[in-house]
Amino acid sequence: MVVNSIFELFNSPEILSLLNSIDGLVWGPPLLLLLVGTGAYLTLRLKLIQVTKLPLALKDVARSRKIDTTAQGDVSSFAALCTALSATIGTGNIVGVATAIARGGPGALFWMWLAAFFGMATKYSEALLAVKYRTVDENGQMSGGPMYYIKNGLADKSYSGVLAKLFALFGICAASLGVGTFTQVNAIVSSVEATFGVPKIDTAVILALLVALVTIGGIKSISRVAQLLVPFMAVAYVLGCLTVIGLNIGNLPSAIALILKSAFTPTAASGGFLGAGVMLAIQMGVARGIFSNESGLGSAPIAAAAAKVKEPAKQGLISMTGTFFDTIIICTMTGLTLILSGSWTNGASEAAHMTNAAFSGTLASFGSYIVTIGLIFFAFTTILGWNYYGERCMEYLAGVKGILPYKAVYVFLVAAGGFLSIEAVWIIADIFNGLMAFPNLIALLALSGVVVAETNKYFKSLEAKQSGVGTPAGTPAPEAVAAAEEED
Repeated sequence: MVVNSIFELFNSPEILSLLNSIDGLVWGPPLLLLLVGTGAYLTLRLKLIQVTKLPLALKDVARSRKIDTTAQGDVSSFAALCTALSATIGTGNIVGVATAIARGGPGALFWMWLAAFFGMATKYSEALLAVKYRTVDENGQMSGGPMYYIKNGLADKSYSGVLAKLFALFGICAASLGVGTFTQVNAIVSSVEATFGVPKIDTAVILALLVALVTIGGIKSISRVAQLLVPFMAVAYVLGCLTVIGLNIGNLPSAIALILKSAFTPTAASGGFLGAGVMLAIQMGVARGIFSNESGLGSAPIAAAAAKVKEPAKQGLISMTGTFFDTIIICTMTGLTLILSGSWTNGASEAAHMTNAAFSGTLASFGSYIVTIGLIFFAFTTILGWNYYGERCMEYLAGVKGILPYKAVYVFLVAAGGFLSIEAVWIIADIFNGLMAFPNLIALLALSGVVVAETNKYFKSLEAKQSGVGTPAGTPAPEAVAAAEEED
């Protein structure tokens, strides 16, 4: 009874109006400029690392399954990346993209791309700092992320302690009340009910039980599930999108032209689409893009800190690919599917229904199953990943004794998360995302010199290895070592 009253309160017009006002304040021009500006600044200082070093980063990802037993950490670099991707690749890739295009027009996709391009430099820097300043907790596990590189990297600053605690607090709220629970659960229960007719309460209870079973094992259990599901779900969903795009390939040039035109000029009303100005396209593209790839939020580096790796810059490169996979590939697939199918103009009241229409309009009922199953896997793994993020933030504030109570509350919120209105869910998630970003971005700017120094040191060491400088007699040539790693 009390729970129902709380849900009804959140769904009331007065509360929705208040939440919208707060959301508009948090995600106003200052934060958008800070997010993109920080990424652009780091891109310049790192000399376009997301372009020049992307091939090396992808190569490192291919090799990252191998665990460096001589390095500190809890899981392999690949497992850390999959854990971060499990939290990153979620409803934002399906529902978030649809919401952005439904409100901001096709031009929103362009601003997603731009935010992701600069966000790759941001993600690289976050992961590098997370590994550099990580610590070992009382349970012998690695703890890292913005709260630690704020506290330890900015130890000489009077504001570092407060800033670190604020990030941890916002991280707990984002995991428990926004990105990690309500948005994902709401998307799952709504889609399962619409496609398979399963009551929301049944799906919510099953989901909560599965989350409890996996998260009780901590990062190792979560990373095992992530390594199994993330590659499979990403490939399967992309293949579904490519099928829809392939069947509409003749309209692809005009769709791309529409995206580019709408990014810089207002989009006229069409069908159920009410029209959108350029500022709305920018706001929706950047906000939903950041919601999807999380660059600048400070969430992914919490997972990166658990990696068994010696060089902070190496994990930075591996983590940087997360934004590339998430937005440049998966969000683009969703966006093109929506635009090519014409479903973005159908005036669907819920974004998930719009994406469903894009697939089912081309692939009939099979298309609906692709979207629903994709949503289930994407959202489920996001719930797992964000549980870990919230757990680490709680540990920072309350110590290891706070972990178990946090998990219990988290599982309860998963069970309850399917009954808020979709509008309230997305607004709450947006607000806490934005609040997380502020302390993290301040730290990234303040520690950008450390990022550059670590980057230069790492690439100089690679150059020295490749040239054989300082290699003891009898040591295999770098080319032989690389070939052996390829075989492994």
